[in-house]
Amino acid sequence: MKSEVVRFLIAGGTAAALNWGARYVCSWFVPYEVAVVLAFLVGLLSGFLLMRGWVFGAAEAPLPKQFATYVAVNLLALLQTLVISSVLARWLLPAIGIERYAAGIAHAVGIAVPVVTSFVGHKKATFRKPETR
Repeated sequence: MKSEVVRFLIAGGTAAALNWGARYVCSWFVPYEVAVVLAFLVGLLSGFLLMRGWVFGAAEAPLPKQFATYVAVNLLALLQTLVISSVLARWLLPAIGIERYAAGIAHAVGIAVPVVTSFVGHKKATFRKPETR
């Protein structure tokens, strides 16, 4: 279990870094909230591939059902990320005098928050091992 958690954190960190970086690129073309959602999709796809093959070793399971469950778990993460990023970037950080890097800081915090809910959701639902009797 410990190595699975470490692999999850590495894979999730990689997907989060791709997510965070993609938000900067997307922000050149679309409003902040749209950029957060588009970047989330980059993180979603890269995370699924890493989680399925490397973290949970579930590549033999049916892809469509697994991906649908993965998306459902991550929709909760998207909601958490979007709300936290927006509240921090638009109101909280400027209110305490942080404006220059507010969007980047807010998005980084927004990505970090759903780590626990995502791990539990993916372990218990998305990549659940078949029960042995």
